Amino acid sequence: MTSMTMKMPRDQPEAAAVSRNSKYALPKDNGTKSFLLLSQGDPMGFKPFWGSVGDQCKVTFESCDFMSYLTDVGNVCWFLEKDLEDAIRQLHRTVGNAVTDDRYIVVGTGSTQLYHAALYALTAPGGPEPVNVVSAVPYYSAYPEETNFLRSALYKWGGDAYTFDKEGAYIEVVTMPNNPDGQVRDPVVNRYDGKLIHDLAYYWPQYTPITSPADYDIMLFTFSKSMGHAGSRIGWAVVKDKEVAIKMTKYIELNSIGVSRESQHRAAKILGIVSVSVSDSSQSNGTNFFRYGKKLMGERWTKLKEVISHSRVFSLPKYMEEYCRFSGEDTQPCPAFAWLKCNDADIEDLEIFLRGYKIMARGGTLFGSDPKHVRVSMVGDEETFNLFLERLSFIQDTNIGYGNGNVIN
Repeated sequence: MTSMTMKMPRDQPEAAAVSRNSKYALPKDNGTKSFLLLSQGDPMGFKPFWGSVGDQCKVTFESCDFMSYLTDVGNVCWFLEKDLEDAIRQLHRTVGNAVTDDRYIVVGTGSTQLYHAALYALTAPGGPEPVNVVSAVPYYSAYPEETNFLRSALYKWGGDAYTFDKEGAYIEVVTMPNNPDGQVRDPVVNRYDGKLIHDLAYYWPQYTPITSPADYDIMLFTFSKSMGHAGSRIGWAVVKDKEVAIKMTKYIELNSIGVSRESQHRAAKILGIVSVSVSDSSQSNGTNFFRYGKKLMGERWTKLKEVISHSRVFSLPKYMEEYCRFSGEDTQPCPAFAWLKCNDADIEDLEIFLRGYKIMARGGTLFGSDPKHVRVSMVGDEETFNLFLERLSFIQDTNIGYGNGNVIN
């Protein structure tokens, strides 16, 4: 399998960051190593599973299929394929992670498009001032840029929900479990004039215990993080209010005149197969994707915690075990990202420091946090993940010594 590595010239700032901390040694062959790209959440770790299912998810199209813009003009979301709508509802019923009865399904080109559609739906036709959009730190790093990208008169990025104190209408984005730190979140501002968007991209059994079916006004999900198929660019929103669903559909109509029908049918096929495999007890050792995903993520987190336990340089958040209604047992979260913290006061910027070891992570300041944190992908391919552990193991404070480190329970 091709690892997520990049050839890059040595950059002076990261080399200097390591040299300033002489107690940390660089590997002798560091100049010949490729950069490990761990700053993105490309879910290639799930590829072996999908490669093993053979023709079960194979979809064939005729050259004359799906030529029309239209799918179902009687549906609120008129470009949503019926097969996909049925597969989405069935999957949520099977997993038990979201209420879909008496709700509207809106399909989008990934959850990013749906995020913009939701912002439009909650703020149009607008007022004298743009509505502030906030999220609690550490928030998903793309929220500020995505919110301000079009410089809309309808809404603008308002920053950290914990410190938000402006009067008037607002929108709070609640990511659960949270990206980047994997914690379960509740709304923070909690005022009568606020509206909520719940980003539930990672509320799936391979990442977190399913404690109850989510039931919020607007819930965003994505094919990329639920199944690992990022390239299909499919997301969906589960929406309570019909008028909000109509406005979201209108935004996507104007933005892209619908969503690829071929991608929708591919997603419908895969979601359907997963639902059947979960429901069929004979598939217990076969094509149960969530069992595979939970095992993969559990093994990776065990390995990472073992490395961190021998280091006083780094630490990780602690997660509480909870009862998962899907698996029927107490489980610990295994988030899609590791929120890695540097405990060494001499290291000011962990992102730059790790680049000295050819590890590319996403710095904490992009998440509204501090530069002592980085977000590291846990869902990449196996080779890249193992190389990451190898390089992380090399970083030890020679002034402190090896062992007796930050043991994670």
